[in-house]
Amino acid sequence: MVKKKTVTRTTIGWREWIRLPELCETPIKVKVDTGAQTSALHAFRLRIQGDPGSQVATFVMHPHQRTIRDSVSVTTDIIGFRKVRSSNGKIERRPVIRVDAILGDVAFPIELTLTRRDEMGFRMLLGRSAVSRRFVIDPARSYVTGRITFERGEEGPS
Repeated sequence: MVKKKTVTRTTIGWREWIRLPELCETPIKVKVDTGAQTSALHAFRLRIQGDPGSQVATFVMHPHQRTIRDSVSVTTDIIGFRKVRSSNGKIERRPVIRVDAILGDVAFPIELTLTRRDEMGFRMLLGRSAVSRRFVIDPARSYVTGRITFERGEEGPS
């Protein structure tokens, strides 16, 4: 008889706070979206520089919704490009970066596509390739891994 290895996975809700320490010190409210294969990050003023195979992305990251507070300029290596069908049905070719993410007590590498998410409710979308085999998602809950309070005493933008 073969014994199955028991894997304990962290439960998360449909929205959580995530940290991307290589890009920004401010936590980002993320929407967990198992309908999306890839994860996406809001990249304002996105510029791509360099030669194919050694390109970098330069952009401004707005970690809070509906405000530019705590914005940070980022320059990071591009590991490739991916065609993604956005929520409006259009196919977009997006640059892909790889960074470490921290969600609750779980740290893991993540690939992020960079795009404009001005009209979206969340600055970041966490797709199923990032959560697969790492987390159990409870769609009826939010902030299972904890809420974030910012310096002025308010909870992060909703």
